[in-house]
Amino acid sequence: MWQLQAAEILLLIGTAMVASGIAAVAGFGGAILLLPVLIWCFGVRDAVPILTIAQLVGNGSRVWFNRDRIDRRVVGWYSVGAVPLALIGGALFAAAPLKWLARGIGLFLVVVVAYRRLGGGRYPRCSAPAFAAVGGGASLLSALVGSTGPVTAPFFLAYGLTRHAYIGTEAAATVVTHVFKLAAYGSTSLLTGRVVIAGLLLSPCMVIGSWLGKHLLDRLSDRWFVAVVETVMVAAGLWLLLGG
Repeated sequence: MWQLQAAEILLLIGTAMVASGIAAVAGFGGAILLLPVLIWCFGVRDAVPILTIAQLVGNGSRVWFNRDRIDRRVVGWYSVGAVPLALIGGALFAAAPLKWLARGIGLFLVVVVAYRRLGGGRYPRCSAPAFAAVGGGASLLSALVGSTGPVTAPFFLAYGLTRHAYIGTEAAATVVTHVFKLAAYGSTSLLTGRVVIAGLLLSPCMVIGSWLGKHLLDRLSDRWFVAVVETVMVAAGLWLLLGG
């Protein structure tokens, strides 16, 4: 088992709570904050499966807190693409992290926000069936690089979801991805006992963070919610572009 110092344990607990709180408000961003700390404590190969377990619990709690506002049609279409691609991506992760994808994802995030700001203040309309493609692409990338919440954000916004509907629907869709990612990790011997224990130990922190974030979300208007989401998107995009 890993030999963690008390300071490292406290850092993990604090980061997990903050990360989950951010994700509960913006719908994503928590993984970008938590993953570097997990890599530092456990190494890359164990960090991504641990993150997936923690995210599964964190997203599951956000589904529960926003259960009355979930768009089940979007979740259903998302799952059509997410299930097979999550399995394929999880299998590929054992041999190919593909870090070069990070800068391309970062550029995408910056460009879509710039397009909305310069192109009339709105995203192009996105239909529910289009989420089959969104779910497939996002799940493949998520299995390889840990999380791609910022990549799917423009599509949920383009569909017209905001605040609780956005958070609950995005979380429910992401739960599907994480379940099948874990199945794929298990088939490649990445889901060891110590990985599962570490992920479960972080789970209560993820739930607490989601609860705190949900109460903050209650106080945000739709306009401020979109502004928060786009701010996190640009920050994540720039971080990835600069080689984070």
